[in-house]
Amino acid sequence: VETLLQSVSDRGIATITFNRPDQANSYDSAMLDALTDAFERFGRDSAVRLIVIRGAGKHFSAGAAIGGVAARPRLSMGEICTLIDAVPKPTIAVVQGACIGGALAIASCCDIVLASRVATFSIPEVRLGFAPGPLIAFFVRAMGYRTVRRYSLSGERFTAEEGLRVGLVGKLGDPEALERELDELIDQCLLGAPGAVARAKETLQRQAPPPALTPDQLRELQSAFDAISASDEAA
Repeated sequence: VETLLQSVSDRGIATITFNRPDQANSYDSAMLDALTDAFERFGRDSAVRLIVIRGAGKHFSAGAAIGGVAARPRLSMGEICTLIDAVPKPTIAVVQGACIGGALAIASCCDIVLASRVATFSIPEVRLGFAPGPLIAFFVRAMGYRTVRRYSLSGERFTAEEGLRVGLVGKLGDPEALERELDELIDQCLLGAPGAVARAKETLQRQAPPPALTPDQLRELQSAFDAISASDEAA
């Protein structure tokens, strides 16, 4: 079974779907490598106008799969988020059910989060014995410092309504109307000229608070994350 589905419509809408519904769409290194390849390819493809990322079944994604062989993906999670954040096309995350940990970081790097009213979010790493590491920077850019300070230290879940209040969620939709809401967002985004959209995103990258992490900063944060992930407390 293919765990990351990819398709491109006649309108140039690329859709990437986490496809492990029996595992709440938790991702492993192979899925992250496929996700990296998809964003790199769609970002270069002039026929692709917009990228949608979503999850099959009840959940967007429960984040990293816990246990098993911890093979390393081609890019670190921070590097993958940087790639998604900078891709020169509009990006929409469609979130239903759970959106947890690294999956929340992926959604945070999309231009628009369309969430079901019954979706839930969390940054639970401290409850697993380690800190979010480089992902904190992407959470701060999406939700603000005080919000991330609370939810990254408590690990508690928060609702889609709270996500809307703090700026993470761009639009809420009733579960049965989510596809219609997505179609309306796509129609609006396609009114923008592709070159102008790419330039706007490039400019926004330079203006975002806090500034985007440098490759050296990402490596430093990833090294610290790897160390604490291997600690006795995390084990």
